[in-house]
Amino acid sequence: MTPDHHSTDDHSPTELRRELSLLDSTMINVGSMIGSGIFIVPAAIALTLHSSVLMILIWVIGGIVSLFGALSVAELGALMPRAGGQYVYLRETYGPLWGFLYGWAAFTVINTASIAAVAVTCATYMGYFFPLTTLAIKLVAIASVIVLTMINCFGVRLGAAVQNIFTFLKIGSLLLLALFSFVLSGGTIANFSPALPAMPLTNLAGSLGLALIGVLWAYDGWIEITYVAGEVKEPQRILPRSLAISTLLVIGSYVLINLAFMYTLPVDEMSHSSLVAADSAIKTMGPAGAAVVSLAVIVSTFGANNGFIFTCPRIYYAMAKEGLFFRWLAHIHPTYGTPVPSLIVQAALASLLILSGTYEQLITYVVFASFLFYAMSAGAVMILRKRSPELPRSYKTWGYPFTPIIFVLFALYLVTDTIVENLHDALIGAGIVLAGMPAYLFWKKRKA
Repeated sequence: MTPDHHSTDDHSPTELRRELSLLDSTMINVGSMIGSGIFIVPAAIALTLHSSVLMILIWVIGGIVSLFGALSVAELGALMPRAGGQYVYLRETYGPLWGFLYGWAAFTVINTASIAAVAVTCATYMGYFFPLTTLAIKLVAIASVIVLTMINCFGVRLGAAVQNIFTFLKIGSLLLLALFSFVLSGGTIANFSPALPAMPLTNLAGSLGLALIGVLWAYDGWIEITYVAGEVKEPQRILPRSLAISTLLVIGSYVLINLAFMYTLPVDEMSHSSLVAADSAIKTMGPAGAAVVSLAVIVSTFGANNGFIFTCPRIYYAMAKEGLFFRWLAHIHPTYGTPVPSLIVQAALASLLILSGTYEQLITYVVFASFLFYAMSAGAVMILRKRSPELPRSYKTWGYPFTPIIFVLFALYLVTDTIVENLHDALIGAGIVLAGMPAYLFWKKRKA
């Protein structure tokens, strides 16, 4: 393996263009992380832990674990600043088969099903303002995917601009919700009771693990900028900074908004709320609070999907460029410098998943696979340090080797817990990933 020496000034029509700044890179990550999770997960955490101290602590722990993953992958991103992110790291470290299996899972389920789920959530909340039937929700969701895909076909700068706007809007909406919670009447410090759990911490291991899974899902997306590393200016400097800054920003935002929720809602009420953000806003703003939160969710999910639609096609592009996927997916638009075929195919598959309604179940099947690939990526930092110590590393993982080790242990715990708690879904997920092996052999033979 050799580090990337591709010129940052290459504007060949057959190559991706390096146009993303530190602000763009950070907003891509922040926008991808903050989706619908922060509006849903807090209620599940309250039901599981029933302690305000533990509820905040689990968000901090989940944030730190995600930060450790980001700091670890940052070394790989600076070392191999090419399109594809994890696909490149797994291929270079473990061999082309593992890179392909990740890319296969990302294309068939992980990315496309996530796009479908987020689009449906966005359309569902639009129904607050415009009553929609089940079919109409699906059609609106598909329309949003098509619109965002078209935007991202017309240049990296346009896609980044949309991402920046919606990310600033969603950060602003979270800060305003928190501010209203603390400033307007309706909240009280008494709602933080009970502060501590009724049972000993030793008896809460299972509950903490379950809560951590939900929290890490809400933080997921911290790796998105690595997929477009081939379009980042000065990637050796910008990639590590954007990964660290974005994760820290989201940790602060999540902790603040959870404090706001707890200030307005008693822990017991919060634990039984199906729309915790809306219930919190209603306490301080009255009936208008539900409209405010619905608008915040629409902005948040629309922006998150732009991040996914923007970044994920670079994985399929990287695979195709190496002859391990449909060759035409490696085509770059000569004028706009974007992987238009990969964007279109991704939108088509996500739209089919929306119509079928299978996206949520598919996501459940491959959750464990996602964290297995995360663990392998963090482990790649240690493997490459030992195997290729001579490679120039402009950035080295902070806290090495403890940072990647801690992240790998948490990721493997989640993989193991998923297998133990839901073996059926884990086996189906493994089957989906392993179904990529015949496809890999086909394209490997075709490439040869």
